[in-house]
Amino acid sequence: MDHAPLKAPEIEEKLDEALDPVLSSRRTAAPLAQALAEFERGQQDFVLRWVDIIAKTNAEMAYQFALRAPEAFPLMSLSTIETWIIQAMDVYDKQGLYPGCTAFSQVQSFAAAAVETERGVTLEEIQHVLGLFVHGLAGRPLKIEAGAETGTDTSTLFMPERLVCFAARQDNFRLYKIMAAYLWAQTWYGTFRAPDREPPLVEWLATFDDPDRATRQFHALETMRLNACLARELPGLYRDMQELQRLAGGVTCPAGWETALAELSKPVATVADTRAWVMNLYGTETPTPFCYQGQLLAERARQAMQDRIAREKELFRQALAQIGDEPARDRTEPETGTTSSPRRYSVESVPDPDHPGQFIFTLSVDGQPIQPPADMRGLMGSIVQDLGRIPEDYLVAAGAGGYHPGAEEKRPEDVWKGTYHEEGAFLYNEWDHRRHHYRKHWCVLRELDVHPDSDPFVARTLNKYRGVLPQLRKTFEALRGENKLLKKQINGDDVDFDALVEARADMKSGRELSERLFTKLHKFERDIAVMFMVDMSGSTKGWINDAEREALVLLCEALEILGDRYAIYGFSGMTRKRCELYRIKRFDEAYSDEVRRRIAGIRPQDYTRMGVTIRHLTKLLNDVEARTKLLITLSDGKPDDYDGYRGEYGIEDTRMSLIEAKRAGVHPFCITIDEAARDYLPHMYGAVNWTLVDEVRQLPLKVSDIYRRLTL
Repeated sequence: MDHAPLKAPEIEEKLDEALDPVLSSRRTAAPLAQALAEFERGQQDFVLRWVDIIAKTNAEMAYQFALRAPEAFPLMSLSTIETWIIQAMDVYDKQGLYPGCTAFSQVQSFAAAAVETERGVTLEEIQHVLGLFVHGLAGRPLKIEAGAETGTDTSTLFMPERLVCFAARQDNFRLYKIMAAYLWAQTWYGTFRAPDREPPLVEWLATFDDPDRATRQFHALETMRLNACLARELPGLYRDMQELQRLAGGVTCPAGWETALAELSKPVATVADTRAWVMNLYGTETPTPFCYQGQLLAERARQAMQDRIAREKELFRQALAQIGDEPARDRTEPETGTTSSPRRYSVESVPDPDHPGQFIFTLSVDGQPIQPPADMRGLMGSIVQDLGRIPEDYLVAAGAGGYHPGAEEKRPEDVWKGTYHEEGAFLYNEWDHRRHHYRKHWCVLRELDVHPDSDPFVARTLNKYRGVLPQLRKTFEALRGENKLLKKQINGDDVDFDALVEARADMKSGRELSERLFTKLHKFERDIAVMFMVDMSGSTKGWINDAEREALVLLCEALEILGDRYAIYGFSGMTRKRCELYRIKRFDEAYSDEVRRRIAGIRPQDYTRMGVTIRHLTKLLNDVEARTKLLITLSDGKPDDYDGYRGEYGIEDTRMSLIEAKRAGVHPFCITIDEAARDYLPHMYGAVNWTLVDEVRQLPLKVSDIYRRLTL
């Protein structure tokens, strides 16, 4: 193969072919070709390949890149130049042609910034690892997002988009980890919790004549307390904190603060002690912040806690009503018609010896102790995390005076009316296979509710399939209670004759005799969470829509027997700015009459943009604790949307979203009725992770059978 540099005429011919829309009217490729002829063959091929890729999006942008490439080669490596290209194309996507061309012209400034970038770390590249780290810490789940300020509102950890504080990349990664742990400590050790008979933090700080100074001093003193907590609970991480702070420059303790440091470092110190020391030291010099300290987002934490406390109070009271078998109104005796006295609830908590800082909760109903379910224990832990205890007014089961959403609450569907905006929407990247890079925050997704329909569709479906329902239920009942025969066990209930034959053959040949010669019956414990992703595009109109709804009805009937946790969402939309996800059944919802009416209300909508939907549903599945997580798509065709999301582009983005799901521990599977699926589904889902139902009318029965086989 010839690796000699291309001559100028050869380069000119290739540029003419790629840049014809631009060059034919205003310019010539000769100067570009002459400049590129001076470089090595690898650099020439690099430019020509990227010119061809960029020209598929915009020929003028491709010309600007070729024009600036000779200037970029002496300043940057090929990988860094590729990053420069992607950044310029992102600017073009979001702001237009002129800003995109300007980004290509800023070669010198980008090259200078790239020197720092090579040692820096971005939040995007480590967000998954950082999320796993935070998930392993105690307390409620916390989201991680990029923010202008480093801090937490007690629900989300806001962190810098990029860190370049230290010369070594590994140190910048460690700083991200330490920031996450420190912000978690604010939520876990009660930084924003108001002590008894004291106002919330924001109101308390406002009582000082200089609230900003009081905030800085509270933050500095509270950091001393949290540092001591982390030193006790995470000593290895605390050593990293000390090392990084040494690299960043030591923090000296001002005169008079030594005693406060000693007192706040004691295990019994609380946020009440921090407040007391602010009163004592107010007006004195404040130490310089630690490198991981960030900002104290007191007001944002107050708002997040208010919303969460109100929501969790109602959820807790509803959970009490369910446990105590309380109906929506006061319990009434069936025979006398008289109202019985309300049940009495109490909660006791003792420290968990295996998990320092956590509690074991015991719930009593009318004096009888019961073990609260796992989701309720998590709810109780979150309440204690915010309030330090479960207040008496929480221990009343929800009744007729329960929570009702405010009348002024915005309806999600109204956001599309009038001028478009992204308030309250979810923003997701989209994979552009032509650039081998993501389009940042490209898709805007909203969750909407399916409007319930009073049509007795579910009843008609159950009547239509009444002949097969008994067998279907029987099959799933057997699946629920089956035992699994484990072979080649060290001890067990019976001899494994296959293993015995193998062992005897090994012994005859001089090999060591295996000890695994027994079989054992193992009770199969199901720990499955499944998300059904239902195509609601316009192409499902008619028989397909009816078949999808019937399949969901039969599935729900079977899954109620099986006891698996499941959720159902529909998806459709039009263009990247109007991706819509329709809530049919959430994981925490029962299969109620309301859910049945939503299934009846499923209607065909617009287009089929699958990648953004898969990314959002993967995120929802990640919030569920389960050993096995399935994402099952029910669709009638390939990815497609009005704005060019079709063909190879749509297939490659969907494939990338499925790869992301697998990396997150989610197993995707597709059930389709598209006869052309063999051309694209193996590439998207893999050879064995899809199936074709070639007869629409058989879809309802096939889906239940496929699910049974998937979860064996």
